[in-house]
Amino acid sequence: MMVSKGSVVSVEYTLRLDNQEVFESNVGDDPLTYTHGQEEILSGLEKSLEGMTIGENRTVIVMPPDGYGEIHQEGLFEVSRDRIPAEALQIGTKLETQAPDGTPVFPYVAEIKADTVVLNLNHPLAGQKLHFEVRVLTIKDPADHSS
Repeated sequence: MMVSKGSVVSVEYTLRLDNQEVFESNVGDDPLTYTHGQEEILSGLEKSLEGMTIGENRTVIVMPPDGYGEIHQEGLFEVSRDRIPAEALQIGTKLETQAPDGTPVFPYVAEIKADTVVLNLNHPLAGQKLHFEVRVLTIKDPADHSS
């Protein structure tokens, strides 16, 4: 059986960035299970899994447009340093605040300056080339999951 549109697929993966540092891995943990062709995972990863078989391994590079997108400058904004709690003044700290319309937003601290802090609303992996090592664990035909 091959990964194809509509099949329910379970994979294990390791995600590395350009520096080859492991960013995330589910190896030895619960697999990532998704329905192929339903846009439940990154489009670049989903396209690369098409046609794989159970037990097959593949190294995949996902470019930003097919991953978390490019960095958008309008997603960066500066706020006065005194508006950020002292314990959150570390690069990478995730915050929760509200957009002017009241919608919750979750920026992270991108840069700390003398009097201001640069917050970033882009996904932390925006603009990054993603290196996946994936292995298909199971493939189920959509007609098979009657349970």
